[in-house]
Amino acid sequence: MSDTANHNPPTGNPLRDPRDRRLQRIAGPSSLVIFGVTGDLARKKLLPAIYDLANRGLLPTGFAVVGFARRDWRHEHFAEVAYEHVKAHARTPFRENVWNQLREGFRFVPGEFDDPAAYENLRETLDDLDARQGTGGNHAFYLSVPPKFFPTVCDNLASAGLADSEDGQWRRVVIEKPFGHDLESAQELNNTVEKVFPPDSIFRIDHYLGKETVQNMLALRFANQLWEPIWNSNYVDHVQITMAEDIGIGSRAGYYDGIGAARDVIQNHLLQLLALTAMEEPVSFNAKDLRAEKEKVLSAVRLPADLDTYTARGQYSDGWQGGMKVVGYLDEEGMNPSSTTETFAALRLDIDTRRWAGVPFYLRAGKRLGRRVTEIAVVFKRAPHLPFESTSTAELGQNALVIRVQPDEGVTIRFGSKVPGTQMEVRDVTMDFGYGHAFTESSPEAYERLILDVLLGEPPLFPRHEEVELSWRILDPIERNWAAAGKPEQYAPGTWGPAGADDLMARDGRTWRRP
Repeated sequence: MSDTANHNPPTGNPLRDPRDRRLQRIAGPSSLVIFGVTGDLARKKLLPAIYDLANRGLLPTGFAVVGFARRDWRHEHFAEVAYEHVKAHARTPFRENVWNQLREGFRFVPGEFDDPAAYENLRETLDDLDARQGTGGNHAFYLSVPPKFFPTVCDNLASAGLADSEDGQWRRVVIEKPFGHDLESAQELNNTVEKVFPPDSIFRIDHYLGKETVQNMLALRFANQLWEPIWNSNYVDHVQITMAEDIGIGSRAGYYDGIGAARDVIQNHLLQLLALTAMEEPVSFNAKDLRAEKEKVLSAVRLPADLDTYTARGQYSDGWQGGMKVVGYLDEEGMNPSSTTETFAALRLDIDTRRWAGVPFYLRAGKRLGRRVTEIAVVFKRAPHLPFESTSTAELGQNALVIRVQPDEGVTIRFGSKVPGTQMEVRDVTMDFGYGHAFTESSPEAYERLILDVLLGEPPLFPRHEEVELSWRILDPIERNWAAAGKPEQYAPGTWGPAGADDLMARDGRTWRRP
């Protein structure tokens, strides 16, 4: 939102063609302070994304990166560590001249999150960057730390005088999911952060909303006349939203146990995808109008009357996957052997609006499944009459529009077509659009887009606390029901979840798509 954003020269040797309209906005003078800069997220995602933005010519010369962590590092050592991670994980070609200019703004502040002296050191460091690097008093604080530290960091930023936006300068805070573990904790977290930062300065990161295909959902729906007439209960039979991973929890036992698949990804990622799929056309794509439509959808979601029947959960067992022997969830290193945390969750939701009345939305997410894929499948009703012999359409299924979020971003349309030959035989075929084939430009990584939006102060891709709380209102009754229902079902690695998930669909006369 800075009026001076486009007057700042970009760093280094930009990769950007003047005709390339991707991410054309250039950030103004600013710094990004990363709390927890030694963690995986910062090393593998944030630092490489910052470099890629610089390499695309989207950061100004007056830009700085400040790392805050417990390590006793000097500025030079932090820059050396960042150099290794950038070279290993950046998505754009590595250019020494871009890196050398970017590293001029690298600083490191050692300290505990609850140490007031460290924040005084941080304030002095930022003052020095304003004077030497030209960051203009504009600073974003990225909390890449466990949620339990959010209040501590925010309170200390306020005490050090670092949270106030004044005299045309801005201060913003970025927080990662999970935004609480239930409605009550989410409200408490929001109250804590909003005591320090105003709502418009709080950016809640859901990296799925930065993915190209998720945003293409808006273009697909609202830039084309083709879909709107049939995007409703008159033609849509049901919607399936799937997020499948083919890996286990790895070294995340300490985080994952007690969280589970539903809290980890359904409450945020999948419910956001549901909202984008089901929402009405917004008046505009500014943050206020976009959020208003998503909130309407989430507030209209209705849970099944029988949660035992229309939800399912499971834990992966030991077995073979991809030619390798893998351990079960309860045998993962550091795991509580009596844990009832689910690694798979599936549920049915309904949306009580005129557009979607009677159309069930089926959501599922899990680990150690058949393959890694995230997709939204809009499955249409069968034609009311087929003027063919029954044997001619034996292999004909329902039409479907499938939006692939990852890993092969694109859109697939499934429809019936005649098989070549002398007799009339109709079979399913697919028409496929892939980003990698249709466009020569590479899509910016989600964190590139989101970090740039934070620096620009543009919030459409960031959920506000109203959306977060509405999502918890949907999930909390399910979690309470599961807590009283004993242990999750076991399922074999490499499959598509427990039998209960298939039963959930079978009760409605439907089956899960095989991605």
